[in-house]
Order: sequence, then C-alpha cells, then structure tokens
Amino acid sequence: MTESPAAVEMRAISIEFPGVKALQNVDFTLRPGEIHALMGENGAGKSTLIKALTGVYTVDSGSIVVDGTEQAFAGPAAAQAAGISTVYQEVNLCANLTVAENIMLGHEPRRGGSIDWRATRAEAATYLARLNLTIDPRSSLSAHSLAVQQLVAICRAMVVDAKVLILDEPTSSLDAGEVQQLFTVMRSLRDRGVAILFVSHFLEQVYEISDRMTVLRNGQLVGEYVTSALPRLDLISKMIGTSLAVLEELEVAPKQSVAARTHTTPYLQAIGLGRRGAIEPFDLDLYAGEVVGLAGLLGSGRTELARLLTGADRPDHGQTRMDDAVVHLRTPRSALARKIAYSSEDRKAEGIVADLTMRENILLGLQAERGWTRRIPARRADDIVQQYIAALDIRPPNPDIPARNLSGGNQQKVLLARWLATAPKLLVLDEPTRGIDVGTKAEIQRLVTELARDGMSVVFISSELEEVLRVSHRVAVLRDHHKIADIENSDVGVDDIVELIASGGRAS
Repeated sequence: MTESPAAVEMRAISIEFPGVKALQNVDFTLRPGEIHALMGENGAGKSTLIKALTGVYTVDSGSIVVDGTEQAFAGPAAAQAAGISTVYQEVNLCANLTVAENIMLGHEPRRGGSIDWRATRAEAATYLARLNLTIDPRSSLSAHSLAVQQLVAICRAMVVDAKVLILDEPTSSLDAGEVQQLFTVMRSLRDRGVAILFVSHFLEQVYEISDRMTVLRNGQLVGEYVTSALPRLDLISKMIGTSLAVLEELEVAPKQSVAARTHTTPYLQAIGLGRRGAIEPFDLDLYAGEVVGLAGLLGSGRTELARLLTGADRPDHGQTRMDDAVVHLRTPRSALARKIAYSSEDRKAEGIVADLTMRENILLGLQAERGWTRRIPARRADDIVQQYIAALDIRPPNPDIPARNLSGGNQQKVLLARWLATAPKLLVLDEPTRGIDVGTKAEIQRLVTELARDGMSVVFISSELEEVLRVSHRVAVLRDHHKIADIENSDVGVDDIVELIASGGRAS
C-alpha cells in the first residue's frame, strides 16, 4: 500500500538574520491526520520555522513541499490558499463582530450582490456543529471567553478548507476545562485527516494530545520522536541541551521563616486595600528578602491585587503604608519613584515596545524615573545595558536588535532587565515565565530567589502552582477576587493550595 504524501515536508531549511542563524538545515515532516508538537526552548527556532511555512519569511535555502507540491509562498495569503491556517496565542479576530461574521468573513454567501445574512449565520452554525460547538452564531465575539474565541478562529480555518492547522500556544491563557474542550476539537479534526502542528510549553498537555514531536535547539534539529516513546526527562534534556539538575537545584523552599521577620518592619503594607469590581479589600505585608507568591485560578484577582500594589490601578478602599506612613501610589511612575517596579503579564501590550531596540527597552524604566529631559549619559547607558545582557544571558547579545526579533523568553529577560536597572526594592512579577521554555523558566526562577537573597522584596504570580511553591517563602491564596489565605511555605504542597481554593477556607 502506497503511503499518502506528507501534508508538509520541509527539507534543509536555513534562515539567517543579521548576526543570527535562526535555522540551520532543519528538516520537518507533518502528516495528515496527526497532531505534531514542535518543541524547543525560546530562541530554538520554532517561530521562525512556522513563519517560513506560512510565507512570513523567505527561506535562504531548502525546500517546502505541501501536499506533494513544492511551494515558495509570497506571503501568508498564498500559504492560506494552499490550505495552511494558523491560530495564534493572541486571537486575530474582530471582537466587535458576531461569531458568524468572524467565521465567514470574506466567504459570506451572497444574493443579488449583497451579503445574505441569514445564509451566513446558517453556514456558520454548520461549521460550529461540525466541531460539536454550541455557540450562538448571532452573539458578539466580545461576549465570549478567549477559549471560545480560539475555537471560533479554528472554525474560520475550516471555512477555507485548511489541510494544515497551526496552533501556536493556544492554551497559555485557558483553564483546565477550556483546554479539554480545545483538545476535543483538535482530536475531531485529526480524525478527519487534518494535519495539526501544536506549539506549547505545557509538557503535560503535549504528552496528552500529540502523536509525534520534533525538537529544535539553537536553530538546529535535535530529532523527531513518537511522543509516547520519549520520556519527559529525556525531552527536557534534549530541549535545553543539559541535564535537569538546573531545575532540581531550584527547590528554594522557605529560607525566610516567621522568626526571621519578627523584628523587621514590612517594606510595604496593604491595609484593607481594594477596588470595587476588581479585588475585595485585603491585607498584605511585604518584607525585604522575601518572595510572596500569589496563587489562584485564572480570574481569581491575582493581577488586580498586583496592579493596586504598584499604582497601575487606584484603590477605592484602604491604604498603602511605607516607613510607617501612608503613601499614595497613583501611577506606576509614582510607584517607581518609591522603588516599586511592576512587570505586567501582558508582555505584548504593556511590556515590550516592539519597535524599539533591546537597548532602548532596557533603559526605558530608568529614563522614565529620571524624567525625559535628563538623558542617561551614553557611557553609563552602555554599561547598564551590557551588564544586564550578560547577567541575564539575553540572546542574541546585540543591544541594537529590534525587540520584535527576540524570542518570547528573551523579551521577558529584557523586561526584567528594564526593571532591575531601576534598582527596585519591591519587584512585582506577573506571570514572568508564561509561554517560555523550561531552561529560561529555570533561569528566571533562580534570578527571583537570588534577588530575594540580596534583600529585595518580590511578589511572584504564576498560574503554575508548582512554580509558586518552588520560589516563594510565603503564599497568598486568592479565589473569586478575595484573598482567602496567607500561609508560610513550609511543607505545603499543590494539593494543599488546591484544597484551600476549593473550600474558600481562610487562614492567616
């Protein structure tokens, strides 16, 4: 029996940017009716490979064969015409339109030269039904969760008869139930012969959903594997090019006990601090040399709490005290003046300025603190930038590269460098390791513990409870926009946190 041609064959693909070999002779094969995970740490070449396949980048050498035909796509539209559709982490749909309008956009049935809206809604409903989705096609897209919007984007891909579906970090902002709903749709499409390329940093999800995987490292192919035949520890070692000792050494545990804080004054105290509709009034003491983790499900109020601590939002309840005096943190700049820095979870909208260079992004916070009329002396600016590029191992180590050309993990390091350059005494990190690889995640976790060891106060937010427990001395637990517990991280396990969240039990 003759095998059907691969959905995608990429052979000896090489792409080079100024000073960076993004891909070097990489092979990749995607078959019809499979879910194939593309694995590798940030900067490994995953995004570059996807952009080569979808016509965003032109390859320097190598060949791309889609459904048996060699292709040289002039752009994403040409790739889509060949049956390749991509759903990105940030859904690129029109929130002001209805579900049906988004699904059928550009493919609406017409009657007499005008769009037939009844037929448009009916066809959209047909595509939703094929994926067993019970979504009202007449409803506004903005009324739905991110998970539903991603499913709508997948429906849209089916309208254009996609033979290849690329899902780039589709689960990074979804809860467990939403992930399972997405996986049900993915399996349905796989069983209908669609070839699915899945990119995720959640290893458990990769092992649950994928049939095969390809591993990249430093722009080179490490290997192609049957998922069930590759142990997790072996996968991580292949991704980071080293043993797991770097992670195993990070059992931080509580190095600062209650006794160590007995005779110290909190660096910052939140007393009855709250904001109507965002977070109910809470108390929280933050000490120098301590990492306080915020644990809770998505939507529990973690980010809302962090924004009140850092002046990103203004409270309408309670007060903030520093040095035994009430302070008013009305803006992030006023917080920065008091040595409080905040790194937002939204790296794209509130973090990296893509059009600026790495150097300009790193210096942005320090320049804002000084004021725009007092420019940082050139020599000092160079010293600061080089110091943090080296300290955080930002790659490539070229300060003049545009920030948009950096991988997600290296963009996160640039953000950390920006705030560390301001020499903060309190650093609030909201999801600093979301969507980045295992190796970079370990580096950031290690950095957090070292900052606390050097006397900084750190607030650390992560959706991964294991990570919160790994780096925190103390854990504040949130549920439904309430702070329900404040516990020492001593012999505390994930199950304990989950039980607290489930019961809503209060502790202090």
